[in-house]
Formats: sequence, C-alpha cells, structure tokens
Amino acid sequence: MAALAPPVAAVRAAVRRALTGLTGDGPVLVACSGGADSLALAAATAFVAPRSGRPAGLVTVDHGLQPGSAERAGAVAGWARELGLDPVDSVAVTVDGRPGGPEAAAREARYQALVATARRHGAAAVLLGHTRDDQAETVLLALARGAGPRGLAGMPERRDLDGVPLLRPLLDVSREDTRKACAALGLTPWQDPHNADPAYARARVRADVLPVLVEALGPGVLDNLARTARLLAADTAALDDLAATALARARSPEGGLAVDALDPLPAALRTRVLHVWARELGTAPAALSHRHVTALDALVTRWRGQGSVHLPGGLRVVRRAGRLALVDARREDSDDAGSG
Repeated sequence: MAALAPPVAAVRAAVRRALTGLTGDGPVLVACSGGADSLALAAATAFVAPRSGRPAGLVTVDHGLQPGSAERAGAVAGWARELGLDPVDSVAVTVDGRPGGPEAAAREARYQALVATARRHGAAAVLLGHTRDDQAETVLLALARGAGPRGLAGMPERRDLDGVPLLRPLLDVSREDTRKACAALGLTPWQDPHNADPAYARARVRADVLPVLVEALGPGVLDNLARTARLLAADTAALDDLAATALARARSPEGGLAVDALDPLPAALRTRVLHVWARELGTAPAALSHRHVTALDALVTRWRGQGSVHLPGGLRVVRRAGRLALVDARREDSDDAGSG
C-alpha cells in the first residue's frame, strides 16, 4: 500500500478535529468553489466524515460574476456526486444591487446561500476552506485598517450564523499543502482570476505584501500571524464574557444603561459594552465604527452636556437622568438636553 501523502494526511486530520464533538446527526456540507483549498477540504471530508458516522455533502455557489460560472459550478457539483457526497447543491445568487463593494456583496450573497442550503438539508455545520495563509492575509488587512483586537483576531474556527455553525478546519493548514493534497489525489483545482486581480486589496496582499514579508522575515511569519490571530481570539472571547456580565449589571430599570455602572469600568471593557449595546439597539455591525463607540463613550466619561450621538440606522442616543437612552431620531435637539 502506497504511503499517504503528508499534505493529504494533514487536511484529513484537520477535518477530523473539526468534526469531533459536533452535535446533531445531520450532514456536514462543504462550501466548495473548485479552488485548491475547498477542493482538498471536500475530498478530505468525503473520506473522514463517513468513517466518523457523519454524512457529508457539498454546496457550490455561483455568483454569476464571470463567464462560464454556471458551467463551472455544475462541474464541481458533478465531481462531488461522483465522489459520493450527498446532498450536493449548486446555488446561483445575485450580487448586483447589494450594498458595499463587490467583495462584500459577493460574501454576503454567498453566506446567505450557505445558511439557506444548510437549513434546507438540516446540516449540522458548513465547512469553509480558509487556510493559514488566508488568516495571515486577514490579520494584515485588519492591521492596515487600524482594527482593534476583534479585527486582528481574524477568522474564527467556528462562527454561528443565524443558527448554522460555520467551521474552518484548515486555519492551521497552509495553502501550499492544499495544492499538494490536490496534486497527490489527482485533482485539478480551478484558478479564480479574482485572486490575482490587483483591484482587490486581498489579492495585492497575497501577490505583493506576503512574499516581501516572507523574504524579509522568513516563512515563519505566516505561522506567526496566524498564531497572533489565535491568541487575540482567546483574549477577545474572555473580554466578551466580561462585557456580557458588565452589560447586564449596567441595564437600568427605566431602560438604557446606567452611567454610574459604566464609568468605573476599564476602557477596554466599557467600550465593548457600548459596542454590544449599540448592536442590540439595531445598528448593523458592519456600519458601527470606532468613531461611533468613542462618541458613546464620551457621553459616559467626558460629559459636558453635549447632544445626542447619531448611530447608523437613524438611531440616536442621549445621556439623560444619569443613563444612556435611545431616543426617536425625529425628535428635536431641544429634547436631548439631559441632566447628566
């Protein structure tokens, strides 16, 4: 018997770890574009999942952004069926007309399709093919944007989206190993031209920035960036737990948050509480910025009788009678004066 190629073994081991402890008896679905990362993930899942007593399927999303995308999605679905994956779905989505840039719009459409497909099949989870290299790129992009710990924590190994677990088994596996795994299995990945298009920031980081860092600092820089994300993710999770407790204690019986419960908190904890609260009020996470949270924090720590803070979505928050409260955005500024 021929020895198993180490990259194939690495991808299978990563999938095995991801499936350990997964609850429910539904299938796991691999989100597969046909690229090396998701192709290697699908092949590994087809091998590992049945041996773990778990059915496995595949979903491929056709964004309709490139010529031949429907045919390519059909080819991926056909390959999956030949591999024995079941269920297999090819889902077409519409990207045009969605808010944000093309990357954000395509991502939103893709995740909506993945969640809807998972629900339709009663899937226990959806597996995503992001690798260690993707994580390193994410950390660098977050650093360039001036992101805080949450952004620098990168992509989580697990994220629950509308009740559907999204798992990333390959965050400790290199992109090169997924390519070698495909080669060892005789698979021909699709090369997405968007991945080399300099119009996209991630493509520029991949083609220009990471190679320079590797040349200057050595190949270990990719592992170090990914490890930084893991460490910050653990810190972020701990702070999130503390913030949840602090938020519960700060809630006022009259509604809103009590200033005297917020003011003594460390800044890192207080701003997290305000961030979570703003999202509870209805602010879209993608629209809520550091500037908005800083303005809310000023109502607590730098109170000078200032007016309301405007949040995305037409929301306004004022400080009144010793608490932060949501007011109707249509009310006059004269109603915003608070007693502190």
